[in-house]
Amino acid sequence: MAGSYMGIPREEIPWYPTIDEDLCNNCGNCLDFCDNDVFAQGDLSMEVVNPYNCVVGCNACAKDCPEGAVSFPDKKELVQKLRELRGVTSHS
Repeated sequence: MAGSYMGIPREEIPWYPTIDEDLCNNCGNCLDFCDNDVFAQGDLSMEVVNPYNCVVGCNACAKDCPEGAVSFPDKKELVQKLRELRGVTSHS
């Protein structure tokens, strides 16, 4: 599913969830929420098995986690990385 985003190969974009195994109670909310097969149920916690299937900029599954175990990179860092990858400079 990975493909590309804004003409950038998806594998070059560092946007995907991470799971804090100490917080995760393995409830499966993230798995149920996400239709892109990003998550799988592990023995003790959820696992990110297809990180590049994650929709760039989407972090909705994190809001659905009752334990706060799902996190994402900072969106400002994402925007900066996308600019770098596209060769666009910021005029701030």
